[in-house]
Amino acid sequence: MAKVLKVADRRRCIGCLSCRQACARLRGEFSIANSAIEVKTSGGYTGEFVINICRGCEEPACMEACKFGALTKRNGGGVIFHKDKCTKCGACGVACAVNAIRFDEEGYPIICTHCGYCTKYCPHRCITTKEVL
Repeated sequence: MAKVLKVADRRRCIGCLSCRQACARLRGEFSIANSAIEVKTSGGYTGEFVINICRGCEEPACMEACKFGALTKRNGGGVIFHKDKCTKCGACGVACAVNAIRFDEEGYPIICTHCGYCTKYCPHRCITTKEVL
C-alpha cells in the first residue's frame, strides 16, 4: 500500500533538523540543503517551526508543468522523478503551490519520494507516514 508523508504536529518541532539530515543522507548527500524537507522558523528565535514537505497531490501541478516527462504520477499521490528526462527548466518548482520543490547545485529538482526514512529520525514524531489507497 502506498504511503504519503504528513506533518503530524508541527508544534512539537524543536528545529533540530534531524529529518532534513536523514533525507539528505538517504539521497547520498551530506548537506541539509539537499533535503526534500524544509524546516524553518515562522518568526525569529521565538516563533514556531514550519515543516514544508511535498503534500502528495492527487493531481500534481508539478507533473503537469513538466513538458519533458521527468515527473510521472506516483501511486497514492505525488510524483516520481526521472532524472534522465529532466532539462532543469524549473517549471515544476514554479508550479508547486506549496513551494515543496527545491533544486540541487546542478539545477535538478529535489522531490520527496514519501519513503518515510525521515520519520525514523524525528525525535518528537512531528512527521509521519499515512497509508493511502
